[in-house]
Amino acid sequence: MEQETERALVARLRAGDASAFDAIYDAYRARLFAYLLRMARHREVAEDLLEETWLRLITHPPPADAELKLTPWLFTVARNLFLSWSRWRLLDAERVGELARMTLRAPPPPGPLDEVARGEREQALEQALARLPARAREALLLVGVEGLTPGEAAAVCGIAPEAMRARLMRARRLLAHEMSDAASEEAG
Repeated sequence: MEQETERALVARLRAGDASAFDAIYDAYRARLFAYLLRMARHREVAEDLLEETWLRLITHPPPADAELKLTPWLFTVARNLFLSWSRWRLLDAERVGELARMTLRAPPPPGPLDEVARGEREQALEQALARLPARAREALLLVGVEGLTPGEAAAVCGIAPEAMRARLMRARRLLAHEMSDAASEEAG
């Protein structure tokens, strides 16, 4: 979506135009959900975080100024909600045992993203992404999947562009290592 269109939609949203929300929702729902699902790795959590993202857009829309880039703004909100959920989940005493058991359990059954990723290579890539640390996975998803520039991804993550480029370099190296390990296990 072009920046001018984004600004116009935000201005209409701020004026109470429900059709502006519908247009934003239609344009970003699938991308935001895919990002949150890959980050949280639980469909219900991703759905809840996505719903909260939309509530934030409605209750606290971004300013419709010349610098607005709606894509990074929405992904920043979604990321912050995911990080808050992650912190609270770690603090939840009842989850400590569950976290220990999760490491011993088999991975969850294939979800909707697996149906989309038809080839074995795509599945291997998804599995390798899931094994990456959250920061590395996040950097690759924002830049490689969502198409944000490293500068925009840096703004979403609240870091300097140079730090994002370094994070991307490390993340790509980790992903390549994960993919080669998976290929070695398959061959052996």
